[in-house]
Amino acid sequence: MLLVLWKRWFTHAQASSSQDDGETTELRVAAIQEGDENLREALIIQYRPFIAKTASRFCRRFIDPDRDDEFSVALAAFDEAINRFSPEAGGRFIGFAETVITRRLIDHVRQEQRHSASVPYSSLADPDDDGEGVLSRIESAAALEIYERDLAAERRKAEIAMLSEQLAQFGIRFADLAEGSPRHRDSRLTLLGIGKRLAGNPALYQALLDKRQLPVKELCISESVSRKTVERHRKYLIAVSLIAGGPYPCLQDYINPEPGGKERV
Repeated sequence: MLLVLWKRWFTHAQASSSQDDGETTELRVAAIQEGDENLREALIIQYRPFIAKTASRFCRRFIDPDRDDEFSVALAAFDEAINRFSPEAGGRFIGFAETVITRRLIDHVRQEQRHSASVPYSSLADPDDDGEGVLSRIESAAALEIYERDLAAERRKAEIAMLSEQLAQFGIRFADLAEGSPRHRDSRLTLLGIGKRLAGNPALYQALLDKRQLPVKELCISESVSRKTVERHRKYLIAVSLIAGGPYPCLQDYINPEPGGKERV
C-alpha cells in the first residue's frame, strides 16, 4: 500500500499552474503593508475576477459579486491575505491569497451548516427562489467535502515524502518494502504488531533511531520470535516502527486493520 501511495503522489506530480505577474505583485503588497491604501484598492479591483473565480470554484457554481455572500467572504479574505502575506515564508502572494480565501469559505460553510441544523427544514426554502437556497448549501457542502479530501491527499503526500527521507537513512527504499512484504495475512498482522510494539518501547525505539538499525537481539527476546524471522523482515519492521512512532497520522491508518479485520497494508 505504501508503494502504491508513493507512485500515486510522486511519479505523477505536477507543477503548480497558478500564475500572476510575479514579483510585481509581491512588491505592491509590500507597499500596501507600508501604508499605501490607494494601492490596496487598486490591487483588489485588479484581482476581483480572480476572487470571484476562486469563490466559484470552491462553491462549484457561479458566484455573482453583486448578490452572493460568498463573494463578500472571499473579498474580505483577499484583503486579509494582503495584510498577512510574508515573502519570507516562501511562495507567491496569489497562492497564499487562494489558500486564505478557501479557508474563510470553509469557515463560512460550516457556520451556515450549524445555522441550518438549528432551524426547521421548512424554513430553509424560500418560496421565491424555487429551492435555490437549499441547493446552494448542498453545493457548498459538496465543495467542502472535495476540498477536505484533496487536503487529506496532500497531507499523505507530505508524510510519504518525509518517510521516504527517513527510510533512506536506514538504506531502505519503498521498492524494498514491496519486495519484502510478507505474503500471508497472518504474518503481516504479526509483524505489524511487533513493529508497533517496538515503537511503543521507548528504549528499543530510541536505539532504533540512534543506531539506524533494528535491535534484533532485544526484539527477539521481548517478542519471543526467531532471529531468522526478524532478520528476514528487517526492512518491513523498521518501516512499520517509524510510521507508528513518528509524525505520520495519515500513514498510521495504513498500519491498522480496519474494523471487521479488513487490511490496509
